[in-house]
Amino acid sequence: QVQILESGGGLAQPGGSLTLSCSTSGNITKLTFLGWYRQAPGGQREMVAAILEVGHTIYTDSVKGRFKISRIDETSINLQMNLLKPEDTAVYYCYIKRREPVIDYWGQGTQVTVSS
Repeated sequence: QVQILESGGGLAQPGGSLTLSCSTSGNITKLTFLGWYRQAPGGQREMVAAILEVGHTIYTDSVKGRFKISRIDETSINLQMNLLKPEDTAVYYCYIKRREPVIDYWGQGTQVTVSS
């Protein structure tokens, strides 16, 4: 059973930085999408940043220029979050999609709180 392992959440001040890390407990291949979603209290889960199979990166508009997603190896990614804002406060979930067979993997979520 493959598990998604997340780390790096916590408390940061506005303008500060945090780095989220995501990896898998097993070696899985044919990954088409590796990324981060977030869900604020009372809000819907939204895509924050992702790396596609072809290597392209995508970001939601509100984090462009502040967050950077990077692929560490076949099954690991980091999300560097800079210039954090209170509205970045949410539970962040790592999501990995496998192409063959088609399987969606979700992490348990890690809390990010931006507050002074």
